[in-house]
Amino acid sequence: MPLYKTITVNDRTNVLIWKIEESFEELSDGISLTQHCRSRVDGMKSDLHRRGFMSVRHLLKEVGYTDHDLYYDDKGKPHLQDGKKISITHSYTFSGIIVSEDEVGIDIEMQRPKILKIAHKFTPIEEYRTLANDDAVMRKLTMVWGAKESLYKSFAEKGVSFLQHIYVNDFRLDSMETVAEVGFEGRLEKYHVWFMEFEGFTGAYAIINNGH
Repeated sequence: MPLYKTITVNDRTNVLIWKIEESFEELSDGISLTQHCRSRVDGMKSDLHRRGFMSVRHLLKEVGYTDHDLYYDDKGKPHLQDGKKISITHSYTFSGIIVSEDEVGIDIEMQRPKILKIAHKFTPIEEYRTLANDDAVMRKLTMVWGAKESLYKSFAEKGVSFLQHIYVNDFRLDSMETVAEVGFEGRLEKYHVWFMEFEGFTGAYAIINNGH
């Protein structure tokens, strides 16, 4: 049962990461899906996506929820029936959730050199000129992308631009945390962001800064 990592961020917030090693059939065993989610997973062409989807249901189980406790709003954002906040991510062989009493977001990304080519689309690239080598630049860009993705998921407004509306404060690579904000159409939200790196992947999770 590859629950890969659990992080108690604070007394209100938990992060859980799953390493996907089982088959779809193994992951389906003992998991009851809502009709909506059953049709979603049946419509997925990729076996990896289907396994990722099911592994998230195991993560829910770890924190005492089932698929029936989860619902999605018209923007596609997940919610829990009891009012707690949740964010979900899946990338290749890892999936993750963050569950909190506060507004949250989570993202996992594979570290790939390709990110250097698209960096200008989501961040002012000049900020990375001081880094030692391409590997350090790739790592940091992946962290910034993950942070922006986490805020984007949490903020959940159509039209938000990674480049224009989400700002991630600069941070040292070894500090593994920063602050970030989203400003869009008169609404401004500030977040604390933490990073983790494992097996060639980068995880980022964000919690809204509302005084807790």
